[in-house]
Amino acid sequence: MKLMITFRNMDASDAIKDYIKQKISRVKKFAPEPLEAFVVLSMQKHNHICDISIQSGGKSFKGSESSENLYSSIDLVIEKLQRQMRDSKKRNSRV
Repeated sequence: MKLMITFRNMDASDAIKDYIKQKISRVKKFAPEPLEAFVVLSMQKHNHICDISIQSGGKSFKGSESSENLYSSIDLVIEKLQRQMRDSKKRNSRV
């Protein structure tokens, strides 16, 4: 698994990096290997924005969320990506 995390307009912390690694590892069960995840964390005024792009098995999944809490933004994006990946897996199994 390849994971790239970019921080914009905020300081990088190991706690946030570890939290993202933990959340991305939950998504791995929905995607075939190799998995590449690109995470961009930014802050605008009082909103924390999390953009995640995952590429796996020739498919691309993207999500973005904004909230006042960074951890909430990460959780919301991960839920969105899991839903996308689960739906994609169901569509492929029907064919």
